[in-house]
Amino acid sequence: VQLQASGGGLVQAGGSLRLSCTASGSISSININAMEWYRQAPGKQRELVAKLTSGGSTNYADSVKGRFTTSRDNAKNTVYLQMNSLKPEDTAVYYCAADWRSLRDGTWTVGRLWGQGTQVTVSS
Repeated sequence: VQLQASGGGLVQAGGSLRLSCTASGSISSININAMEWYRQAPGKQRELVAKLTSGGSTNYADSVKGRFTTSRDNAKNTVYLQMNSLKPEDTAVYYCAADWRSLRDGTWTVGRLWGQGTQVTVSS
């Protein structure tokens, strides 16, 4: 299974972007427990921005609450991150990740898949 992130770009402060993360490959071979969006700014650690569980629950970093929304389209195997009211401090490389588990021969295996990053740059 692979994850492909897209939708980054350059936007002015106050603008919006929508990131997409599409899963492909043998998706049926795993159970995805949650999809997550992370970001990493230059010189900083990667931080969790948003999380969407398989049950539909969402969690957001305090810094993006009320501005970012994550959602999914199961038919398209795609998760989105709608980013509104963007600020220069939102500038970072954004990554999507999938927490998965798989049952084989009576044993559960868990893991995390990462998509490639997509650059988001917010100008002041």
